[in-house]
Amino acid sequence: MKLEQIIASTCRQKILVALSKVKKTHITNLVRMTNSTYNQIRRNLEIMEKEGIVNIHCCGSMKIIELQLNDPKTEKLLKALHVLQAYSRN
Repeated sequence: MKLEQIIASTCRQKILVALSKVKKTHITNLVRMTNSTYNQIRRNLEIMEKEGIVNIHCCGSMKIIELQLNDPKTEKLLKALHVLQAYSRN
């Protein structure tokens, strides 16, 4: 998937912003941080995991989401998101 397609989703943008602040969290907290539904987050996380942007670990019944900061694609997405946020403030 192209980077433009990944960042085109408002939900994925919110996920990236939230994870850039905490680096790792559980899915329920991510739902709260993004003010989204569990299904929206889960669906978008599946896409992001396939792209190597996040890693999902199961810890008992809890799903832990970790932003893959060492992945070049993640670095580019975070830079693009930063530019978009700066532009939208003007």
